[in-house]
Amino acid sequence: MSDGITEGWYRDASRVESPNFDDRPSGARVELIVLHHISLPEGDFSTDAVIDFFQNQLDIQAHPKFAELANIRVSAHFFVRRSGQVIQFVNANTRAWHAGVSAWRGRAACNDFSVGIEIEGTSEVPFENAQYDALNALIDALKQTYPNAALTSHSEIAPGRKVDPGPCFDWARVSYRYDV
Repeated sequence: MSDGITEGWYRDASRVESPNFDDRPSGARVELIVLHHISLPEGDFSTDAVIDFFQNQLDIQAHPKFAELANIRVSAHFFVRRSGQVIQFVNANTRAWHAGVSAWRGRAACNDFSVGIEIEGTSEVPFENAQYDALNALIDALKQTYPNAALTSHSEIAPGRKVDPGPCFDWARVSYRYDV
């Protein structure tokens, strides 16, 4: 138990469980926190489409771009809305499917040893004050539970394939040091 994470669940998050997770490999522990950005449709922050997507309930007829997401099964441990609301989809002690093909410091398969945090946004839109506040509280709680976990971006673990959280993300506003 820590000051905010108990048995893998963050006390300050709404819990909306995703079916898209599995056990970490035997002996794997959380060593990395990965920051991402997401919005569905891109740039639209008024829908619950991300929540639906992580629960395999996205209406692919609701937007022309959603057809590309049919049959894709992904998740993240956490989602930080524009308002600062934190939603937890996957227990932090299990493996969410957020990093895809990835490597960190020469080690492949980052999902095996990381926690993924999706922040509602895009590469072109600045993030909200409430998101930085919520993100810092979440990272602090994660660091209490997983003190050796480094912090990085999706762009660092999947260079050339991903850009998130992107150039509009202000790393100086994150209370924990960023590790490339």
